[in-house]
Amino acid sequence: MALTMNDIYEILKNEGGRTPSEKVMEVSKDHPDKVALRYKEYGIWQETTYKDFWLKSNYVSMALRFFGVESGESVAIQSENRPEWFFADIGAQSIGAVSVGLYPTNPAAEVEYLLSHSESKIIFAEDQEQVDKALDVIDSLPQLEKIVYFENKGMYSYDHPKLMNFAEFLDIGKSEYEAFPEFVENEIKKLDDDDVAIMVYTSGTTGPPKGSMITHGNLRWVATQLPYFPISNNLREGDSQFLSYLPLCHVFGRLIDLLIGIHLMATINFAESIDTVQADLAEIQPTIFPAVPRILEKMHTGAIVRMKDASFLKRILFKFSMYLGDIAVERKLNKNFDDFFAKILLSIGYILSFRTLRKKLGLQRAEFAASGAAPIAPEVLKFFMSIGVPLFEAYGMTENCAYATSNSPENIKIGTVGIPAHGVELKLADDGEILIRSGGVFKGYFKDDQATSETIDKDGWLHTGDVGIYEGDFVKIIDRKRDIIITSGGKNVSPSEIENKIKVSPFIKEAIVIGDRRKFLSVLIGIEFDTVSNWALRKNIPHTTYRDLSEKQEVKDLVWKEISKANELTSSLEVREFRMIPKELDHEEGELTATQKVKRNVLIDQFSDLIEEMYS
Repeated sequence: MALTMNDIYEILKNEGGRTPSEKVMEVSKDHPDKVALRYKEYGIWQETTYKDFWLKSNYVSMALRFFGVESGESVAIQSENRPEWFFADIGAQSIGAVSVGLYPTNPAAEVEYLLSHSESKIIFAEDQEQVDKALDVIDSLPQLEKIVYFENKGMYSYDHPKLMNFAEFLDIGKSEYEAFPEFVENEIKKLDDDDVAIMVYTSGTTGPPKGSMITHGNLRWVATQLPYFPISNNLREGDSQFLSYLPLCHVFGRLIDLLIGIHLMATINFAESIDTVQADLAEIQPTIFPAVPRILEKMHTGAIVRMKDASFLKRILFKFSMYLGDIAVERKLNKNFDDFFAKILLSIGYILSFRTLRKKLGLQRAEFAASGAAPIAPEVLKFFMSIGVPLFEAYGMTENCAYATSNSPENIKIGTVGIPAHGVELKLADDGEILIRSGGVFKGYFKDDQATSETIDKDGWLHTGDVGIYEGDFVKIIDRKRDIIITSGGKNVSPSEIENKIKVSPFIKEAIVIGDRRKFLSVLIGIEFDTVSNWALRKNIPHTTYRDLSEKQEVKDLVWKEISKANELTSSLEVREFRMIPKELDHEEGELTATQKVKRNVLIDQFSDLIEEMYS
């Protein structure tokens, strides 16, 4: 008999959470035929049950054991999201090995650093591109014993003693499993809460990435809190559908797919590729939609631009529906989220315009949407709420398993990251830094005792590096402690507040506010090329490249109008000058982190001439 969501919550409340390995094993026995994973092969959906999920993870475990991987040793995975990622991850964790995720976008130099620093013995590489990166640096990685690749395409001419395809690797594991079928379950029973389960490398905005050690105890504790966590306890459907598209090497993606998804016995659908996420969303219509601000900003921009190109009648209906939606949101925020009149207004808007829009966005069935990993502009949050998508901002970081605070239907205040989550202690230091203590606080940084002691004090408080204030019971993040600008006049300014106001514009992709020890604020601007190009074509402005478009005077005038709008809305100092970044920022050129965060110090150095020009 299928479990309802209430049944699942009651089990979690009574029995507590499990580690991902324990939970997959448990569900494979109790609900073996439940579909765990769905993925496309040659355009046709293929399914993997929880029974097969657990079996293939066991094969990975046994093959790792065959090749000498011991408890506490590291195994790396460099791939887009796919079932094999899960098999490798659960397989490694089940025998006490440490699973280390690498971004597919990591260039060879970063791959070398991460594999060397983590001391990985085996890397699971998705395809030829990732194999090439590992082979380029393999001579400097004596501890790396195997490169196991998932896709055979382009690999037939490769000949290296350390190369092996995943099917062959699984065959070895299957033979070992058949000889020792109880081995993996016995190894799971030996795992201690203090044993490291996964290592998540920080984005490295200010230096080399640090390996955050997250233990089995951390994962089990966070899983135990799920009945009280808004992102999970607001789901009503017993057969939840997830779309796995957030990078699994990032703690946010791991929390959603491998902890929440498995504990809710959800079906996890894999996007065909990072380029097809919007189409996959529209096809799957997931129950839950976790996102980083960049994704939400892009969806918001796309919706606005599409409406500008729509017919006169559609534009009128959309404008009227947004008017109703805005009233509904204000009632929800100021009265309560279940306000009856607000529901009526949203229902009218849904019939007139939002049904089609939400279907195209892939959010028609979304019961809960969450924004995390970076600050998001209140205007973007309100847009999604106005079209009937319950989107809430939450806060967490790698070092606390992405579990710290959240808004919810019961407790919401736009512009804040909500109230402390169940089981989390939160306080502000004398300088306003947010300190957190919970069972989700990580063990420390791998091979970096100094950084660990600077981050976790003797009383167990995690020093987040974020400065915040309390607004009643709600926590508002001001900015990263290191990023706060102090002008020459002594004024403290949060650059992210201004940047987010500017990036609400559909024409602006990046905004980097400058002003530390300066007389006034300025900003470096990166345009949203597709949107600005569309605008320019409608204005009959010829252009070729990104640089050519960004240098057009008409585009500069457009950008200044958008900055002026942001100036009117910000509570900080106004931006007086701006310059256009002449190129699109790129991770491989060191300008962005793997999670697409701007490396502020790198850009300030790289575009120092433009900055000095603004202050000359």
